[in-house]
Amino acid sequence: MTDTSRARKLADRIRVVVAETLQRRIKDPRLGYVTITDTRVTGDLQDATVFYTVYGDDEDRAASAAALESAKGILRSEVGRQLGVRFTPTLTFVADALPENAKTIDDLLARARAADEQVRKAATDASYAGDADPYRKPVEDEDDLDLDDEDDEADTDADAAKTAKDDDKGSATA
Repeated sequence: MTDTSRARKLADRIRVVVAETLQRRIKDPRLGYVTITDTRVTGDLQDATVFYTVYGDDEDRAASAAALESAKGILRSEVGRQLGVRFTPTLTFVADALPENAKTIDDLLARARAADEQVRKAATDASYAGDADPYRKPVEDEDDLDLDDEDDEADTDADAAKTAKDDDKGSATA
């Protein structure tokens, strides 16, 4: 097995060579606006997968795929000539799913924006289900304070009576 960094460097170089050759040397009228997006090489450097996108509709994509398949031999020869490796990898062209994925993501974002707008519209006229401030706060009513004072006075009286009783016991034994 080879080093993965070597395979990555070879893949990058194949991508550049294929893109330049398509631009300068291949004169097929079926070839539309083709962009080479990525290239991947197997670990044994025997096979290279070239990912591409085509600007246009399905008819343009099909015509460009046919043009790339017919130009595969010229492209492989040019890759072998410029790379100088012992075995020139076979080329496989695969239409990149990047535009479709991007369109799907754009559609999902549009639906999320619409849902957010509906929530925003519903929230403008909405009111709180409970109190505006959901946190408990200590009660500071005067009526509650008066009751607490009476309880405190009763506790003070009970404490005084107990102290007096304890004093009486202490003076009786002394």
